Amino acid sequence: MCGIIGIVGHTDVTERLVDGLKRLEYRGYDSSGVAVLDNGTLKRQRAEGKIKGLEAKLEKEHVDGQIGIAHTRWATHGVPNETNSHPHFSGRVGVVHNGIIENFLGIREELSHRTFETETDTEVAAHLVDEYLGQGDKPIDAFSKALKKLKGAYAFGLIIDGHTDQVFCARAGSPLALGVGDGEMYLGSDAMALTQLTSNLIYLEEGDWAVLTPTSYQIYDRDDNKVEREVTIIAGGPAMAEKGNYRHFMLKEMYEQPETIGRTLTNYIDEYRLASDMPAELDFSEIDRVIIIACGTACYAGMVAKYWFEQIAGVAVDVDIASEFRYRKPVLSPKSLFIAVSQSGETADTLAALRYCKEAGVKTAALVNVMTSTMAREADIALPINAGPEIGVASTKAFTSQLTALAALSLAAATSRGAVSEDEQHDLATALIKTPRLVKQALRLDDEIEAMAFEFSKSKSAFYLGRGSQVPIAFEGALKLKEISYIHAEGYAAGELKHGPIALIEDGTPVIVLAPYDELFEKTISNLQEVASRGAYIILVTDENGAKHTGDMADEIIVLPTAHDFVAPIISTIAVQLLAYHTAVHLGTDVDQPRNLAKSVTVE
Repeated sequence: MCGIIGIVGHTDVTERLVDGLKRLEYRGYDSSGVAVLDNGTLKRQRAEGKIKGLEAKLEKEHVDGQIGIAHTRWATHGVPNETNSHPHFSGRVGVVHNGIIENFLGIREELSHRTFETETDTEVAAHLVDEYLGQGDKPIDAFSKALKKLKGAYAFGLIIDGHTDQVFCARAGSPLALGVGDGEMYLGSDAMALTQLTSNLIYLEEGDWAVLTPTSYQIYDRDDNKVEREVTIIAGGPAMAEKGNYRHFMLKEMYEQPETIGRTLTNYIDEYRLASDMPAELDFSEIDRVIIIACGTACYAGMVAKYWFEQIAGVAVDVDIASEFRYRKPVLSPKSLFIAVSQSGETADTLAALRYCKEAGVKTAALVNVMTSTMAREADIALPINAGPEIGVASTKAFTSQLTALAALSLAAATSRGAVSEDEQHDLATALIKTPRLVKQALRLDDEIEAMAFEFSKSKSAFYLGRGSQVPIAFEGALKLKEISYIHAEGYAAGELKHGPIALIEDGTPVIVLAPYDELFEKTISNLQEVASRGAYIILVTDENGAKHTGDMADEIIVLPTAHDFVAPIISTIAVQLLAYHTAVHLGTDVDQPRNLAKSVTVE
């Protein structure tokens, strides 16, 4: 997901624009750039790779002005190089853009009399506005006219040569916020870019566009009507994006999990009554099916929740990959509850699925970490996970907070449907309340797991196995390893081994087996023996009772604190996170910003 920041004011902006880009690095990017109006003239610097390359160029040839836009690009159209980096110029116009212009080829053909310098879809936006300016349109009219020509998803920041007191911006399908300052105005693709500049934000709604000056802003809707949008006061500041004494944001965020899980619980569990505490508008007694839609890690959280909802509450659950959901034209019932799970609340495919269900008359909920996000605003019910800003691209604390919230929701469903007794409700609520302490204990295995990771990091491929609600954790463990270490890994339901995957097991193949001592323990250990007999290098993730019953079957054993079966998947997650993290560190990869990945995918 690309990043945007813009400033219009009365003092030089370049240094602050670059600082804003640094706060957006966690989103993932492969190039960066900044453009300013210097005495009314467009100037820019761009660089492939990390922002330090841009800084080096600015040291050699500085550009500055009192109005500017800046961008971190994650390549979609056109290879990642300096030429394709934003900002793009065309005549009098400079533009930065997040998203995808779907009809860019048609527009390029219409504008074939103009010279295009890049392989990107974004450049057509700059050419369109400049074309309309050349036809005599005023800047505000040229910008509005160009927006109506474009199809797809976008967030724009745009400046025009000679207009030293105006920044134009717009959003459709990609988030964008305005910042209100004292004698300055700002725009940014998320709050993190603006926290060091202002605490007063305005989140543009779908189709909105705006004109900013140093002392004012005017917002228009998609039909060019003047509109007002609420000013939101955001908490926090620059410290939100600091690593402190941790080597990586990912490590810091893993160690924050006892606290973040606790914050999640305060929103969903009444510790005095030992009961779920849900929004009044969420009545599971009227729901006959839950549809959970998400992408990547969030989808695995939904898969765990399927076990919880069906086993505890007796309510049917469908879990779908967001990018496929609406294309198979699912059969929907008015008694269904749709739950979109997304850390950012901006994931394009998940948002599209939410809108699809709303149009079909299905009740919708958004389980998100950003309560000002598009999903939170558009869903019937907004459900926070309260994990706080997550900077590492590979999700850790957001995942365990998602699991915690979904566990509490499943308990609420069980209670409202009369599927559990009062004693069972208290037992499950107590298990959830104990989770932060158990996670803290699991994190104490850090040094032990780091020692295992040294050998593990020499592997070319690995397998993760589990049964029951541990299966999605096996998927998540494999994904974490792939994301940050670049080692090929696959997660499987252990019972599927004999249906093909076991053919890949050979001497020394690492297999991570998730096997807490539960009703499926013996079956999982039987699968462990199957791979052990073929020479696999086995890391067993279990608890004290599991360790007692396995003897020397595994090459390595990670003994997690004993947990209630209900919350055991959350505890197992800590082990696979630490293993992936330390493996990546041994290999020297960029843990916080893995190659080719973005924190939030806001285009299809």
